[in-house]
Amino acid sequence: MTLPNGYSDVAPGQLAAVVTYLEMISQVPQRPERTTPPWRLEHIQTPDPAWYRELFARIGTEWLWFSRLTMPIKDLQEILSDPLVEVYAVTINGYAEGLLELDFRTANQCELAFFGLTPALLGQGAGRWLMNRALELAWARPINRLWVHTCTHDHPEALAFYRRSGFVAYAFSVEVSQDPRLTGLAPRAAAAHVPLIEKKI
Repeated sequence: MTLPNGYSDVAPGQLAAVVTYLEMISQVPQRPERTTPPWRLEHIQTPDPAWYRELFARIGTEWLWFSRLTMPIKDLQEILSDPLVEVYAVTINGYAEGLLELDFRTANQCELAFFGLTPALLGQGAGRWLMNRALELAWARPINRLWVHTCTHDHPEALAFYRRSGFVAYAFSVEVSQDPRLTGLAPRAAAAHVPLIEKKI
């Protein structure tokens, strides 16, 4: 179903985000990165769902990430244990401060499912470093397409960052969901860039 031209109302207590889908159909040259970073990338072979959700929340709360927090634990465990899903953590002194998830479950494709850093690593060049690792890992497989999506609730530089990295936008959609700040999944003060509109009594 597609939305009609013009404005479409969103109920109080819900959020609407414009989602941009981007793809890369061949490997591109890596962009320059910090040469001696203090962090490292660790492949988490069997991620514990509780560990995963804690990192997911630390990275994504400010950007209203909630999909893996509302997903039934059994479904999350099934994804994380799938051999075609690779989960990596960016660590400093053994402590996870970043997440990279590559999903190869569709033949000849890879979805850059989750890509993010905690506030501790923002602005230090870790994003470019992690993207270069993501591109290496994805294109090491026999794929012909790498894709990702971002939305208007995400970091304000996310879309431009993906485009600089070589991704090309190919589609839009609108996602409507319950506001996680009103369901208790996120603090009410989170995501100050997204207005909090409560349901009227």
